[in-house]
Amino acid sequence: MKNKIKPLREKLGVSQGRLADLCNVSRQTINAIENNKYDPTLKLAFNIAKQLGTTVDQVFKP
Repeated sequence: MKNKIKPLREKLGVSQGRLADLCNVSRQTINAIENNKYDPTLKLAFNIAKQLGTTVDQVFKP
């Protein structure tokens, strides 16, 4: 699943580690999602979008 996590995260000045902490996952999980190697659970997808101040539709594209 394609996503816009990295540009949204960088625009906010948030590191992978900080986003991971906010979402209660590892930095490696955020990295894998950003690189389209792992599809997050629906709960995690909503949490990532919330932490980035946007909607799931804006972050993830099928």
